[in-house]
Amino acid sequence: KRVTTAKRMILLVLDEVDQLDTRTQHVLYSIFEWPSLHNSHLILISIANALDLTDRMLPRLQAHPHTCPDLLQFNPYTKDDIIAIIEDRLGQTHSSSVIDPMVIQFCARKVASVNGDVRKALDICRRAIELVETQEKLKKLKGQDSIDSVSPRVSLVHVSRVIDEVYRGVSCDNGSDAVPLQQKLVACALLLLVRGKVNKEVTLGKLYSVYASVCGKRQLRYESQSEFVSLINMLETKGVLRVKKSKDMMTSKVSLLLQESELSHALQDKTLISSVLQTGLSSQ
Repeated sequence: KRVTTAKRMILLVLDEVDQLDTRTQHVLYSIFEWPSLHNSHLILISIANALDLTDRMLPRLQAHPHTCPDLLQFNPYTKDDIIAIIEDRLGQTHSSSVIDPMVIQFCARKVASVNGDVRKALDICRRAIELVETQEKLKKLKGQDSIDSVSPRVSLVHVSRVIDEVYRGVSCDNGSDAVPLQQKLVACALLLLVRGKVNKEVTLGKLYSVYASVCGKRQLRYESQSEFVSLINMLETKGVLRVKKSKDMMTSKVSLLLQESELSHALQDKTLISSVLQTGLSSQ
């Protein structure tokens, strides 16, 4: 009623609108229909991470031109974008000399190749600076103060160490044995289950079922339930996932700790895993 009786225009901005996902999508359909009501004074701007939200979750909107929203896509940050943002932040705090320009480029290139998330790049730089500060404090405690007047700087070694921690456990760039195949298949099955979903938790039993199906379709051996639990524990220690345990282990809830794009990127360099991800759940 307020939408149609307001004397002034109402600008409604909803961020993370995909969090309103429900089984019937009644809430989202109602919201998207408000601007098209007779005498409506509402302008709706909705923001979501999923580029295909309206096509995938709200297909009925396409049937009525007056309810079909205009889409504006924002591409991920490029390497150059990330470099500019980091340098601007450092300039604001008069800390531009703290990190070597080549180190900033390395960090930006790594993040841009995964998902272009500038928040991740800024977090890596922050943690690298904290690492240098911690090392300097330890030197002072040990009486190893540098006689150099040059201020300590974040080097490639510091940023590489932080990046390894951020993307630990799922990077396939360090050799084929960095993550065993069965662990990759479990991680892949979890990604298939939570990809594009609002609820990022699945039961261990459901995950095992999809994992076994993925292996069976490709004539690969899959582990027993007890061995599967061991694989889950290994992935948990690597920071890939988290388990909320219950009395019946197979009803325990499993959630993905890494961003989906990070895990997907890390698993894509193996032909088998790439094939599983591209095929999706429909044919498992």
